[in-house]
Amino acid sequence: MKTKISIDPITRLEGHGRIDLFLNEDGGLANAYLVVPELRGFEKFSEGRPVEEMPRITQRICGVCPIAHHVAAAKAGDAVYHVQIPSAAAKIRELMYSAFFVADHATHFYVLGGPDFVVGPHAPKSERNILGVVRKVGKEIGGQVMDAIKANHEITAIIGGRYIHPVGALIGGVSKPLTEEDRQEIIARAEASIEFAKFSLQLFGDVVLKNQAYVDLILSDTFTHRTHYMGLVDENNKVNFYDGQVRVVGPDGDEVIKYKPEEYLDAIAEHVEPWTYLKYPYIKKVGWKGFVDGPDSGVYRASPLSRLNASDGMATPLAQAEYERFFDTLGGKPVHATLATHWARLVELLYAAERTLELAQDPEITSPNVRTIPTGTPDEGVAIVEAPRGTLTHHYITDERGILQKVNLIVGTTNNYAAISMSVKKAAQGLIQPGQPVTDGILNTIEMAFRAYDPCLGCATHAMPGEMPLLVRVYSHDRELVQEIRRD
Repeated sequence: MKTKISIDPITRLEGHGRIDLFLNEDGGLANAYLVVPELRGFEKFSEGRPVEEMPRITQRICGVCPIAHHVAAAKAGDAVYHVQIPSAAAKIRELMYSAFFVADHATHFYVLGGPDFVVGPHAPKSERNILGVVRKVGKEIGGQVMDAIKANHEITAIIGGRYIHPVGALIGGVSKPLTEEDRQEIIARAEASIEFAKFSLQLFGDVVLKNQAYVDLILSDTFTHRTHYMGLVDENNKVNFYDGQVRVVGPDGDEVIKYKPEEYLDAIAEHVEPWTYLKYPYIKKVGWKGFVDGPDSGVYRASPLSRLNASDGMATPLAQAEYERFFDTLGGKPVHATLATHWARLVELLYAAERTLELAQDPEITSPNVRTIPTGTPDEGVAIVEAPRGTLTHHYITDERGILQKVNLIVGTTNNYAAISMSVKKAAQGLIQPGQPVTDGILNTIEMAFRAYDPCLGCATHAMPGEMPLLVRVYSHDRELVQEIRRD
């Protein structure tokens, strides 16, 4: 009997999608599809707008990672006008961006991905959430999590003027300098963030790494893919979120390509499938070979795990020590275990906290010289930053008045779409066994395959439906309803 199981919509992510699982006659998995049903049209309706509006417009895609689009849009606008921003302005932008990374990674670990480990993948569905995490770790620790997220959002508000949708980054620099009072407040918050990051890594070690069942799950073939890996690096090939070149390494860890933002079209192409509105980027020189991994497939990943694999280390001392421990524990570079992305995310959280403190302690950060007024003739510009979910590219083409004629965005989740689809299918193949019932716990464990990527489908498709219930219906080959599982 052939059946179809739909997880619609998938949960604990931003945006809307579903997973369609097709079973063969013996009850094993025949195929799996991660379907994104909304149309991605953000580039099109940006056409005709003045390019200087893009730092305010693009961040409205969603409220999860608006600062990534805000900063990328400002940098792309700099490139369009061929303007070199003041050094202090670049540091202020990166300062805001680093604090944003701390808050975003903490949100994912404790609210979205963490419940699967802290509470357990097979725990009752009513407990797999932030409240379940708080009950497990205690109210005091839950309060520390909320305080850390709040403190870093407040850094965004100090620099950008708003907690969620800032207005601080402008073409040519930033809107205002930092005062000494601002700097001291940010230093205090950054120091606390470093301690929070160290605590989070310790918690991961205690809850996950000391649990052999979790370690076995992380290292299992069910959650493993040997893909290419992408990440932004500085001149020393160290992880950098704000600036640098994009480095891609193969499944063996060797560098395949390294490119500047304006060269991205020479490096990346996109594949289209008829059953989804998201595209599938791939490494152009390798080519699209389908949903397969290995050195001959152009499929790549752009995620916290990918950034660690693509780099030669972290640019701050505490994060570098954790980077080394990460690879020593998991058998060396590169690590192909998808679920290890959660650990990599916490290494990055520590780096972001350290970088926030470094920048806040830089005396130049309070310089009044924070903007260069653009005077050149606008034409075309590309900018790349690392969003928490992966490499983010903004490409703008304008007329001589700065009115947008064409916009192209490749966002973190779009980069990962092929790999997420492959991860979902492989997890379903490993977890769904012929003759065994497909339980809520099994479905949730399948969802862990995409949740590790922290996907932002609203960012990729530019739609957000609101509530995220779950309805799974199992049908026979003649469309008779066999089983229904609800998550209201």
